[in-house]
Amino acid sequence: MQQERLQKYAELIAKCGLNVRKGQEVIIRCGLDQPEFVATVVEECYKLGAERVKVEWSYMPITKLNYNYRTLESLSDVTDVEKAEWQRKLDKLPCLLWLDSDDPDGLSGTDSAKIAKANMARFPVIKPYREALENRYQWCIAAVPGAEWAKKVFPGLPEAEATERLWEAILNASRVDGDPIKAWEKHNAELSKYCKLLNDYKFKYLEYESSNGTCLKIGLNPRGRFAGGGETTLPSAAAGANLPQKGAADADKNARQSAADTAKAQPSAAGGVYFNPNIPSEEVFTTPLRGVAEGKAVATKPLSYQGKLIENFWVRFEGGKVVEVYAEKNQDVLEKMVAMDEGAAYLGEVALIGYDSPINNTGILFYNTLFDENASCHLALGRGFNECLSGFENMTAEEIEKAGVNNSMIHVDFMIGSRDLRITGVTEEGEKVPVFVNGDWAI
Repeated sequence: MQQERLQKYAELIAKCGLNVRKGQEVIIRCGLDQPEFVATVVEECYKLGAERVKVEWSYMPITKLNYNYRTLESLSDVTDVEKAEWQRKLDKLPCLLWLDSDDPDGLSGTDSAKIAKANMARFPVIKPYREALENRYQWCIAAVPGAEWAKKVFPGLPEAEATERLWEAILNASRVDGDPIKAWEKHNAELSKYCKLLNDYKFKYLEYESSNGTCLKIGLNPRGRFAGGGETTLPSAAAGANLPQKGAADADKNARQSAADTAKAQPSAAGGVYFNPNIPSEEVFTTPLRGVAEGKAVATKPLSYQGKLIENFWVRFEGGKVVEVYAEKNQDVLEKMVAMDEGAAYLGEVALIGYDSPINNTGILFYNTLFDENASCHLALGRGFNECLSGFENMTAEEIEKAGVNNSMIHVDFMIGSRDLRITGVTEEGEKVPVFVNGDWAI
């Protein structure tokens, strides 16, 4: 792979993805697959004025050993060190970068029920920190090739050639050639255009139909809005208002105090920092109205969840909730996923992407949600997006939930876009407007 292109990619991630501000800390989470590229990203962050860049390495075979050998009690424990790390994030508002290179099948053979129970036990402890951080910091998910992932995407090729092919696909999907920064400015403007069109209609429902069996009606939140591309951070004190104000645990009190302290001390605490959370990204999305979804959604691509592939599956909704699921492979994983907590069986996202998207047109099945979700239209089960609710920055977490934004410990995307997918928007007055025809934008 040409070093010049990798340099451009690293610069794109640091400048356009994270938009690192002078004096900020940066945390990079990544596997062991591309250490030279990680070093390039670290340097780009320092060039932008980062105060400190911390790299947190992981290795999926060790993660698998931990899941297999540790007790449920041990996996469920949130240590004092972890709490301190969460508190530091609140204090410093670092940029967070995930460089994904995971093997899609890397956790096959682990006990999915054990993992689910551990995550459920940890969630109440972590939740107040996460809510206090939400929308206050820059974050980005991008990808680099891992050997096992590359061999999954390009079976039959030697490892080195498969890795090179996957690098090529990642860079092309991320608009790296030419001037990547200008390309992303143009791309963000295009996504904003579709957001405005959809928001002006103020649709009450979206109706989905496809010959594969998808027949679904989803209610949209009357206070909701469509978003896409880049996002802008909130001032720290505003986001801190999302914490519960009465009967709070020590973590909640610390988080609220941090919101006030950080607003005075940190370079990004004033908010207003524009960043791109996903590289690549092709979606225009919103948070639907919890409890309003009827019908069947048939997945058009496999779903990699907790290191296991769920294949050829569908879910059926009644009263907004998943009441039936089917999968040819790993149905038990799908069943455990939608039973993770009360909100896991409800929708948290509706995302619109033309079937002729650059990623879909590669003809590559990436076995990776970052890419496959941006290939065509998708839905997400679980946690909704607060920022898709008008006025959310002045609301508590309880008020946001009451307004119809789903809350859950999970947020899992699955693809439903197809060549003949038709999506119709229905207005408050009952007018039906074609949004997608034959899998592509018609509005």
